[in-house]
This record gives sequence, C-alpha cells and structure tokens, in this order.
Amino acid sequence: MHSPNPIQCVVPDYVLVEIAKRGDEADRDAALSTLAVSTTLRSARSQAEAARSAAGTPLVATAGLREPTMDRVIRDAKTGVDTGSPIVRKEGDGRVGDPAVDEAFDHFGMTWKFFFEVLARNSIDNAGMTLDGVVHFGRKVDNAFWDGDQMLFGDGSERLFTRLTKSLSVAAHELGHGVIQFDGPLVYQGQSGALNEHIADAFGVMVHQWVHHETVEEADWLLGAEILAEGVKGKALRSMKEPGTAFDDPRFGKDKQPAHMKDFVVTAGDNGGVHINSGIPNKAFFEIASALGGRSWERAGRILYATLGHEQLRRNADFRQFARLNHRVAGQLFGVGSTEAEAVANGWASVGVEI
Repeated sequence: MHSPNPIQCVVPDYVLVEIAKRGDEADRDAALSTLAVSTTLRSARSQAEAARSAAGTPLVATAGLREPTMDRVIRDAKTGVDTGSPIVRKEGDGRVGDPAVDEAFDHFGMTWKFFFEVLARNSIDNAGMTLDGVVHFGRKVDNAFWDGDQMLFGDGSERLFTRLTKSLSVAAHELGHGVIQFDGPLVYQGQSGALNEHIADAFGVMVHQWVHHETVEEADWLLGAEILAEGVKGKALRSMKEPGTAFDDPRFGKDKQPAHMKDFVVTAGDNGGVHINSGIPNKAFFEIASALGGRSWERAGRILYATLGHEQLRRNADFRQFARLNHRVAGQLFGVGSTEAEAVANGWASVGVEI
C-alpha cells in the first residue's frame, strides 16, 4: 500500500539520478548525497506514519474555535539532520542575519497570508498548525522536503542548486503538500500522485503571483526559478505554461514533463511519474487561468482549491475523474454553463482530457 503522505521533495529523484550519471565527480557526490538524505527521510516518515496509525491521532475538538494567528518557528540543523534542532527564530522575533533563516521565515509568512487572506484557511491544517522549518539541513543537500510535519531546506551544492530557501514558490509548493495532506489526500502514486504534485505546483506559483501582484499575463509561471546554480542551462525546475521547457542541461538532462496526454510517460520510477506527468494538469490549469484572465487565484485557484476539498474527490483519482469534478465545482461556484465552467472544460480538453 502506498502512503498518501510520503516524503515529498521539490527536486525529483530522477533529476538527481541523471546528475549522478552525467556529472563529474563533484556533481555525482552532491546528487548521491541528496538521494541518500531522501531515502533516509522516507524511511523515517514511513515508520512515523505506522506508529501514528497504530496509536491513533487524537482530534482537538476546539481547534476550529481558535483565533487564526500566524505561528512560525525556524530551526538550524547546522548541516546536520536533526529535525528537532534548536529554534533560532520564532514568531515575534526580529531578523537574525542568516539569509536562510530569514528567507524561510518570510516565505512561511507570505504563504500563510495567502492561504488565510485568499482562501480563508487557518494554516496548513486549517486549525492553526505551527509552520515549522529546518534550515541548513544536511551538508550541501540539493533539495527541500515536506515530511508531513515540517519543512526541511538544504543549502544546495552551489554546483547544481543554490540555497533552497531563496525561492518563495518552492516553500509554498512544499507547504502546499501539507494542505493536500490534510484536505485530500491524493495517493502519491501514478495519476493521483501527479495531481498531488500539480496542486502543490499551482499553490507555489499562485503564492508567488499573489505576493508580486502579477496577473495571469504578467506571470512567468515558473517554479523554483531562483534555485538553479550559476551555469545550469535552464530557467527553473518546472514551467506550468510550457511543460518540458524548464531545463536542458548536460548534467540534468532535458525536462521530461509532457503537456498533453498523447505524451503521457509510463514509468515505474518517480512513483509512477508523479513529477513528470504533473505537467499535463499543470498545463490545463495554465490554460484555464489564461482563459479567465486577471489574477489566477481569484477564479481558477478558487475552483482548484474547492475541488481539492470536495467530499467526492477520490484519494486515487485519475486525471479524467479530477477534471470532471473540477468542472462540476466550477459550475457549483459560478453557475452551470458559466464562463468559468467553460474555461475548465476547454482547459482540460486542450491537454487531451475530455470530461
């Protein structure tokens, strides 16, 4: 059985594997070191989930009555891997001068405000969950992770990736996995896993657009544009506007994301292609938002968020099932036959998913 909430990372393992195959000795060391951290975290996460399932997770009956208040803590692992490292900045503290600490703290705040002010959501779990982040996680780790409870940021090797805390879209993407975990969850395998990645990408991009006051037309629709190291041939980790064009580097290989079902990738790797085939729903969302114009979070984003939280969303939903529910939700929110419902139908049709 696949856990619905495994370790989720912004840099796919298949990219790191390509780097290990293609890069020089230093590149291979960095990639293999990052892959080792991913494997360790997945093992720890599986054990924690098993223990939590056996013990049962108590519900807090009064959680919904709490005053919505942002609560952030940032820990410094000092290149170690202790997720319970000492807190170096908490809510109410001033800047500490460490860029990683202050960037993570700021990006957590921007993401919290987006979910609260735009979607009326009280933190990741909608019940005031503390946003807990660990910076300087591991030695030159080329990744950022959501482990089900907190975010972990590597510093990057500076050969492949820079400090992972630099990117708001990366932080929002990973925290978005937390929202999906509590509202979905979508099983992290195959098409449901690709939908999981897609929604996290959409959150990451929308938070960036919201903070920078960008319209659909003004935005670049890129995820992780800030974290590619100097000399890497690429513009970001992923492009929602043009899946498959984010990078093409001798060490990384070429971006494998398809933009249409005719190019759907069947693979046993990447949990059945969750980071690869997410390009298809990503492109559909871009087309929906573009057809509606204005600000992505106002209509396209609202429809997507309501679809995620809909009681009829199956945890193992495929693209067509999700698209049909997405269209139904658009009709419920804006009216059957509305411009919004038509945009959703056309957006999915444009990537080969008929509803």
